[in-house]
Amino acid sequence: MKTKHVRAFAAFLWFAGACQADEITKGHYLPHIEPAAFHGTVDNPYFPLVLGTVKTLIRRNGVKTSQIVVEVTRHTRTVMGVACVVVHDMETEAGRLIEDTYDWYAQADHGTVWYFGEETREFKPGGEMDISGAWEAGKDGAQPGIVMPASPLDLMPYRQEFLAGKAEDVGQIVSVNELVTVPFGSYSNVLKTKEWSMVESGAEQKWYAKDVGVVREVGTAGEITERTAVSRK
Repeated sequence: MKTKHVRAFAAFLWFAGACQADEITKGHYLPHIEPAAFHGTVDNPYFPLVLGTVKTLIRRNGVKTSQIVVEVTRHTRTVMGVACVVVHDMETEAGRLIEDTYDWYAQADHGTVWYFGEETREFKPGGEMDISGAWEAGKDGAQPGIVMPASPLDLMPYRQEFLAGKAEDVGQIVSVNELVTVPFGSYSNVLKTKEWSMVESGAEQKWYAKDVGVVREVGTAGEITERTAVSRK
């Protein structure tokens, strides 16, 4: 009987994974968001957002180097009735601001962290400003996505954001026992994800240390981003 139950459960997992993968492939996506199921604190161990925290990362892409400063602000933004934590990212290269973004995150009661959109401005060398990456869940067909599942053992792909033909990023946990060393420190039992877009080619990898958050990223073009410092405001 035990073997029968194990096989049935394995079959269920396969079926659920196949259905979710099929949903992602075909673009059918309409998550049910119940504002009462969310709370103001984002404390998922792999994606903690402690208010007032300022994280610094260095991105290297060939001979180019940029600095990214990420601040978990004390502000909130209500999206689809959910009070989201506002995270401010600024990327500079040789002292010039090249991207300025506000992201909105909220955590459901069971621990999953959802991504509800962003206001982003990209500054081109000639002074042109590009805001095409901006989107907000609940508007123009955009839907929120999952940035970090509640369970690190959930290996099924998940939508990270959704605006048909524009924002269709997908993530998947691929490991939970990585060893990673970055300028900010060395970590074990690190969670690793693979992330890709349904509307663009390529994929990137990210490493999340427990109680720390993302510490390393490797992009499609080989660019490497690593955490170098953390402070509090």
